[in-house]
Amino acid sequence: MIIEIDKGSGFCFGVTRAIGKAEEELSQTETLYCLGDIVHNGKECDRLQQLGLHTINHEEFSQLKGAKVLLRAHGEPPSTYLQATQNDIHIIDATCPVVLHLQERIRKEYEAETSRPKQIVIFGKNGHAEVLGLVGQTQGTAIVIESLEDARQLDMSRDISLYSQTTKPLDEFLQIVEYIQQHIDAQAQFTYYDTICRQVANRMPHIHQFASQHDLILFVCGKKSSNGRALFNECQSVNSRSHMIDSANEIQSDWLNDCASVGICGATSTPRWLMEECKIRIQQLMGSHE
Repeated sequence: MIIEIDKGSGFCFGVTRAIGKAEEELSQTETLYCLGDIVHNGKECDRLQQLGLHTINHEEFSQLKGAKVLLRAHGEPPSTYLQATQNDIHIIDATCPVVLHLQERIRKEYEAETSRPKQIVIFGKNGHAEVLGLVGQTQGTAIVIESLEDARQLDMSRDISLYSQTTKPLDEFLQIVEYIQQHIDAQAQFTYYDTICRQVANRMPHIHQFASQHDLILFVCGKKSSNGRALFNECQSVNSRSHMIDSANEIQSDWLNDCASVGICGATSTPRWLMEECKIRIQQLMGSHE
């Protein structure tokens, strides 16, 4: 049996950078707090917790005094930085540079003086950490749309500036752009900014091809990852024998029946070591079959 781990899967640059910052800090201190899961993968979070990384929520963050807190790649709204200053919290900022640049662009647009009423619109997932950080740049006034159907509810008589969460699918974003272009009133202005991270967006066609090359696909991913869900759905669209798992012990031996090749892949939040464990587990199961 051929067992191939997808070379294009695994941590994106932003996640790799955030985990690197956490590991560097934990090598010098026993305790480091992280505001939210550093990555949407429970196994990797468990590994870092054993090194001394403590995940906290925003309520717990507000109670801290004089602590060190890492901000993950997703980014945070301005209110988080303000609270850190008030509580003498030392921030280790691991916001992905792509996200940070997007925050700055949205903030500048929001603060720019204009005589025309404008809608700042963000194509993204409501409640997602990155989106909360983006909306925070506009003091909560930005409109979040999750789909083309949501775009139909926009006020087409007013100017629209459209941005996107960095991990959204490019094709959906372009569908929304086309719809607004066709329906916005003649006197209103529409500007859009393709702010989708290409390192993430390019994984969709790659994963499509990878899934089509194997009899069985094991997609390794934490259940909280929206990026993982989108990529897994793409795998399923071309290979019905695709299974989403978050650990090697979920692999069932009967999945391997009549398989000449198995492809192992994952999300931008999936660590390489976890995919390696899955390969070892398949080899163990095949050995027991023999």
